[in-house]
Amino acid sequence: MNVDGLLVELFDRIPEMVHEAVDGLTAEQLHWAPAPGANTIGWLVWHLTRIQDDHVADLLGEDQLWVTGPWAERLGLRANPGDTGYGHTAKQVAAVRPDGPDVLVEYFDAVSARTRDLLRGLKPKDLDRIVDERWDPPVTMGVRLVSVANDDVAHVAQAAYVRGLLRKSKH
Repeated sequence: MNVDGLLVELFDRIPEMVHEAVDGLTAEQLHWAPAPGANTIGWLVWHLTRIQDDHVADLLGEDQLWVTGPWAERLGLRANPGDTGYGHTAKQVAAVRPDGPDVLVEYFDAVSARTRDLLRGLKPKDLDRIVDERWDPPVTMGVRLVSVANDDVAHVAQAAYVRGLLRKSKH
């Protein structure tokens, strides 16, 4: 298997999990938190999508889809390219209010498609390109892509867990 095929296989597993995490939920259910200050399903899916959008846009040297697309308003937010959810307070988590699952799925699918386009045709030498020199050692494209996949899988698993808790509650 080529490196691009391996990465496409990894990233192509995430959309199904995202869709399953939000499918059929109401805006209220997407905003439900299992405890005060806990992350909501809506925030978790928004955040994992924001991280992928931010990092892949940077790898491509392009604008984030968050900034150029229509999703921010439908989530009750500004299209601030610096706001990925990293370090959000409970109040900021609560401010992410999708109007339903469709906005989360549409945004994620657009970001996922762009990621897939980036991954197709990657060669092993591409993965060695330094993309962030603020770290020691500097971050390569390969490390950044693994980081994005890891973050996405962790957060979509959390969203699925919260959905399970939601089913057990009276919501």
